[in-house]
Amino acid sequence: MASIGFVAMIAILVLGLVLPNFQVLGQFNPERAMKQAKAVATGNGGPGVEAFNVLDYGAKTDGKTPSSINFIRAFKAACNHPGKAMVVIPEGKFVVGSILFSGPCSCEAPLMVQVSGTVVPQGNTVTAEGAEWITFQSIDGLIVSGKGTFDGQGEKSWKSKCKGCKRLPASLKFIKVNDAIISGIQSVNAKGFHFMISICRNLRIDDVNITAPADSPNTDGIHMSKTDNVIISNSRIGTGDDCVGIIHGSTNITIENIDCGPGHGISIGSLGHYDSEADVSGITVRNCSFTDTDNGARIKTYKTDSPSRAAGIIFEDLVMKHVKNPILIDQEYGKRGSSKHSKVSIEDVKFSNIRGTSASKVAVDLICSKASPCKGISLKDIDLHFVGTGEASIPFSSNCTNVKVSYSGIQNPPPCPP
Repeated sequence: MASIGFVAMIAILVLGLVLPNFQVLGQFNPERAMKQAKAVATGNGGPGVEAFNVLDYGAKTDGKTPSSINFIRAFKAACNHPGKAMVVIPEGKFVVGSILFSGPCSCEAPLMVQVSGTVVPQGNTVTAEGAEWITFQSIDGLIVSGKGTFDGQGEKSWKSKCKGCKRLPASLKFIKVNDAIISGIQSVNAKGFHFMISICRNLRIDDVNITAPADSPNTDGIHMSKTDNVIISNSRIGTGDDCVGIIHGSTNITIENIDCGPGHGISIGSLGHYDSEADVSGITVRNCSFTDTDNGARIKTYKTDSPSRAAGIIFEDLVMKHVKNPILIDQEYGKRGSSKHSKVSIEDVKFSNIRGTSASKVAVDLICSKASPCKGISLKDIDLHFVGTGEASIPFSSNCTNVKVSYSGIQNPPPCPP
């Protein structure tokens, strides 16, 4: 029996040596994957990698010729390759319509995509109902890396603002994608969301640059739902909506070292929008800065009868620069006049070491639900100063509704009355 155990141990060690660096015995190693992503950005996929350049499949760099089918053919060839595979989008300007890059793939994980060029949308195509511009779907093991740009040219679509209009397509959607790195790329002027992430697991988004004007509608930088174990780091996000939006079913999310602005801040929610929403938990936002944003650290829920729970949330080490609502819980989002009350339970939320300047006289605004008062809310070392133009007679203050708050350390503005 001992000899069998010894043989099994040797077999495990051998497998660990021969499996690719990205995954060992099916386990995602984010540190190794991140190093690999940095190499992919320079065109170095590692030894034995087969490159599938979109030019070899007929794509054109003239910024005029549609190349959707050529991109898809390059992807399919890489996805079905028996070894290591890398799709290459070289320097140049490529025009593509709505594209679905769909697995599962039989190549050796991870499938790599190196982006050096600029990709723009085909102007005379209509995105299929429910589709986005470029979608990665059902892939286990993916790297998208480079210094290239996805330019959604949303400025051509934003002018047609209207209530009740369907959401404009996201530039990049990742759905049912696991064990993935998105690194270095730029997203400019998305029609709708820049990155849309749903039903994914084990994602790292690092060193991306996301930009759109402050008045561009619904252009969330990174919008995620039903997703577990995500780290977003070292990135610059300035849009017309949430820099990062975290909605139902998102768990174990870390956001760190993000420069946010312009935009609506980093938001958990809106929650309570759909029936039977899955809970949100394990969210940490740390070491981020907010400049000229409408909000800073925000949780928002609708006034509906849909119950769910948001818990285990940490906002810490944040810098606010002329932010309208630096700390905000808003359980009356979108329907302040409605007689309904939000059924979303907000529990165990910590705001810690948040400093800088507020553009409004109410810098800490905690509007919780009468039907489900917030629980376990704590504020530690809050040091904000008013720099706006409000009435001098109105004090710089905090507001607390349907919530009891635990305070410690510096509190500026002053705490709510007990």
